[in-house]
Amino acid sequence: MSLQLQFWSFLCSFSIFIFDYTTFFRDEGKKWHTSTINKILRNEKYIGDALLQKTYTTDFLNKTREKNNGIVPQYYVEGNHEAIIPKDIYLQVQEELVRRRVVKTSANGKKRSYSCSHCFAQIVICCECGEMFRRIHWNNRGCKSIVWRCISRLESTGLECHARTINELVLQDAVVKAINQMLGDKSSYQAQLQLNIASVIRASQVTSVENIDEKMMALQQELIQKAQSKEAYDEIANEIFRLRELRQKTTIDTAARDEQIKRINDLQDYIAQQTTHLTEFDESLVRRWIKQITIWDDHITVELKSSVSIDVDL
Repeated sequence: MSLQLQFWSFLCSFSIFIFDYTTFFRDEGKKWHTSTINKILRNEKYIGDALLQKTYTTDFLNKTREKNNGIVPQYYVEGNHEAIIPKDIYLQVQEELVRRRVVKTSANGKKRSYSCSHCFAQIVICCECGEMFRRIHWNNRGCKSIVWRCISRLESTGLECHARTINELVLQDAVVKAINQMLGDKSSYQAQLQLNIASVIRASQVTSVENIDEKMMALQQELIQKAQSKEAYDEIANEIFRLRELRQKTTIDTAARDEQIKRINDLQDYIAQQTTHLTEFDESLVRRWIKQITIWDDHITVELKSSVSIDVDL
């Protein structure tokens, strides 16, 4: 299952929960906000963990509470209760949320936001200025068509760009040719994919979650002993917090590595099972396999999510 599908399967897992809340909000005359969905996706309680003291009491008489922005210590408890959502999917969702926060930052500092309205959105890149291409409806002397054009030629980005405007049909044809080129030389691309798997494994972190857990367990025991003897334990507590952050990052990195290896293996299976060349454009293949399409003056580079690049002449 691709990361995008896992992202939405995560949402679907909350369907009953969302339905109940939506009904409540409708009855109360309130709106269902995007921020509510974001809180659900980031809530650690669904994987069995608990972050204690997210809020703190400011007035015990009036029982008023405020969000804790570092005023009082917070404590993260793992395995606090039974999980609803598998942790690996939860971590992949966090990675996807980070990816969608800012798709691309232009040379002038402008941040481009995520959009998934079209399979080519955010993945068509200009070789000259590095900006994304945008889909526009073109009317050239009464001849209507859909083309993709560099944003630097559509709005003021502070960059002078002379990138060509490219018809959407040409883009689609380039994708078909790239995939067919790969299918026409299966052995070479299979060998390249095997090298890519080895490269991903070598690049992965050496530190394991188990090693971090062992260090944290020892430090927690030491912290308890110092607390009982009323000794200073700030240094140990800070190290525990550092290890906890490292553990979370290591877990996310491991999930990303496993997802990358899975993508490569999936592409290998696709190459092996495909017996015929493509005869027409398939949007689902773009969403499934393609990471980026770079537009040059005389060719197009199609980069797959499995770290394979294919050049197609224009």
